[in-house]
Amino acid sequence: MTALRLGTRRSALATTQSGWVADRLREAGHEVELVEITTEGDVSGELLTAIGGTGVFAAAIRRALLDGRIDVAVHSLKDLPTTPEPGLVVGAVPVREDSRDVLVARDGLTLGELPAGSVVGTGSPRRTAQLAALGLGVRIRPIRGNVDTRIGLVASGAVDAVVLARAGLARLGRLDEATEVLDPIQILPAAGQGALAVECRSDRHDVVSAVSVLDDPDTRACVVAERSLLAALEAGCTAPIGALAEVVEGDDGLELSLRGFVGSEDASVELRRSLVGPYDEPESLGRRLAQILLEDGAAGLDMTDHPTSGTGEPVAADPEHAPRQAPHQPEQVS
Repeated sequence: MTALRLGTRRSALATTQSGWVADRLREAGHEVELVEITTEGDVSGELLTAIGGTGVFAAAIRRALLDGRIDVAVHSLKDLPTTPEPGLVVGAVPVREDSRDVLVARDGLTLGELPAGSVVGTGSPRRTAQLAALGLGVRIRPIRGNVDTRIGLVASGAVDAVVLARAGLARLGRLDEATEVLDPIQILPAAGQGALAVECRSDRHDVVSAVSVLDDPDTRACVVAERSLLAALEAGCTAPIGALAEVVEGDDGLELSLRGFVGSEDASVELRRSLVGPYDEPESLGRRLAQILLEDGAAGLDMTDHPTSGTGEPVAADPEHAPRQAPHQPEQVS
């Protein structure tokens, strides 16, 4: 049995996610203490572009890990930079929640039922670009804040609807407030959306071993493919990016199906491509699909007003079986 100090942000969603991981570790026989950590992103009211992007939510917790003040951290995987952090490792990627986005709209409306000119709130250029590409005539209002704040904008009439990650509402027990689950054919999620990353120091082999029981090979394979696509695209463009990988049955066994989106917020460019590849080669699949997107026009997109800064969601957005052999080691997720 290992006694573990688990660091978490203070938000309702962060503590819920961390509590879920803590309960799984306790079930495995470990003592777990939750340690609250305040990040700059939690105390600042400025847009994330002004304070360093979504990475500000992970930075303080990562410092606590490296300093030895905590043993384990739980992140929304989409908020972690794709560049590995020296000295740290993602020891587990638990079973993923549903990765799709949802609409929370007035009067129970769906996206297709919103009248032209309706105001939809989102802080995500990825969502903005895909909403624009649908040609529904809605207007986008940039917003920030936690789930309560965003849904409150709908209740107050400040906006007609907001788009949120389904996983966050599910973990908070608030799925009944969603008026529509958005099909990925309409809006692809951010790379890693719905998945959690359980991070620890790479030199703490006891902790790595303790958290490894939470790892789900299928989820890890999918998020490695998505983040590999994201990393490769960020080297060639800074446009809004969506990605979703799924495990599928192929003629010769398990395969990965990966879809990617790159576009512009004014809908002048919309690239959607997909590729299927070996289950045990997720990084290669991500890079190959990224190359296709770059060759088909993504390389020419330059939207420096909305850089992604190495994260799974652009900086204007607020940061979310029977065991098989995992195709990759923990280091390859972070």
